[in-house]
Amino acid sequence: MVQAQKVKSVPFSYLPEPTEDRYNQRVTRKTLSLENRGFVILAHKSATQYAVERYDADLRQLWTAAVPVMAGESIEAFNRSPEQVWVIIHHKDEASQNLSALAIDLRNGQKGAMKKLVEASARDRRPSVAISPDGTRLVAYRYLTREVQIKAISATVYDQKLSKIKDRTYDFHDLGDFFSPTVYVGNDGTQYVTLVSDQMKKLTVRRYRNDNPDIKVMSVAVGGTFGGKAVTVFDSRFTLQPDNMLYAAAICNERLSGLYHSLKVVKFDFTDQGDLKFAPEFRFTPEYLAEVNKAGQASSKRLEDVYIADLLLTSEKQLVVVAEKKYEEGGDESPAHARELHLFGYNEFLSPAWHSIIAKDQVAPAAESFTGIGYRAAVFGPDIQILTQEKLAGKSDLYLRRVNAQTGVVQPPKGLGLTVASDQNSAYVKDFTGWLDARTIIGVSRPSRKSAALMLNKIVVK
Repeated sequence: MVQAQKVKSVPFSYLPEPTEDRYNQRVTRKTLSLENRGFVILAHKSATQYAVERYDADLRQLWTAAVPVMAGESIEAFNRSPEQVWVIIHHKDEASQNLSALAIDLRNGQKGAMKKLVEASARDRRPSVAISPDGTRLVAYRYLTREVQIKAISATVYDQKLSKIKDRTYDFHDLGDFFSPTVYVGNDGTQYVTLVSDQMKKLTVRRYRNDNPDIKVMSVAVGGTFGGKAVTVFDSRFTLQPDNMLYAAAICNERLSGLYHSLKVVKFDFTDQGDLKFAPEFRFTPEYLAEVNKAGQASSKRLEDVYIADLLLTSEKQLVVVAEKKYEEGGDESPAHARELHLFGYNEFLSPAWHSIIAKDQVAPAAESFTGIGYRAAVFGPDIQILTQEKLAGKSDLYLRRVNAQTGVVQPPKGLGLTVASDQNSAYVKDFTGWLDARTIIGVSRPSRKSAALMLNKIVVK
């Protein structure tokens, strides 16, 4: 049985943030753990200021660094390297837009000079930034378009001192139509550009090295015509690992009917002996829909509103793809819902090993949207920990489920004994959830209806 051995709490100041797109927040993880079991937090303090705060493992604040955010500015990214914290700020005015980086020394909170990374016209698409898994390489980039079609990406690669390593142009004039170009950067500075191409039927990755002009391309068809029906990519997600292995998952559906067809999983290996590994597809059959309905005690006629949320990899290279059902009822002021989790396990050879459905039914008012509902996950050894805020058996709490990535066995949800308010106001802010180790969880919550104040909690689990 999982029990909270100890909960320590300190007052915490945070103002909810306005967001342009409630489905796609730019910064979803605002707590970053450190090797010494402390952590740093990015908190919205006022209309014109954020703060980066460093805490030790006992919730003592070691330093705080103010991050001014003026009109026309927003936070684009929050990350860290072994030496510093990165805050990337997007600025837009009538003429132009840019991304700038603020580096904050992890030891003492000293702020470096703001460094402009990339600039674009105000009419252009929003520029973006990629940060390597260890935080030591950054790529800032802007899109070059003709009408609405992206024709190229102009990028600059930086080291952790924000010194320029290389300017690059990723040219797509030869591709015709494609969608969703995203840049990833490895710890060694190698860039990977991912695309959904060929009329939403192919997953493509292009590799660009800093020491070699050759471009290596890997592409795999995941859509096509099956049984006389056109099947295309509905949702996809890529993840780059510290060893430069790149994994992708795609949910494909029938183009005309919108019916979910299958889950496709691919591993792109760009090492000298490498190749791509294409897992056998997982079909969304009527039998699978029946499993989903049984787990959630529902009577849905079809799968809908299910999106890929995570690609989780264990140290033994087992992969777990997590998809979640999330939707709004319709209209700007309608409640947000986060329903069941769909888990698909693959062994180290990328063969499908198991699948599981975790039933949950979370609802939040429109103003809160998805900031508290949904889930957080972390991997420790062969176990995946999944944390949710739910009201189960009349008790509003944070609940922990453990999933064995090898077998797919899901332990029942266990309350952590953290009192969480169950009224209609913000009670739990998911963005601040993080793990210091397999038994120590950091989270921000409001303990009761009578309290308006949020608390920063350290939960030690037996």
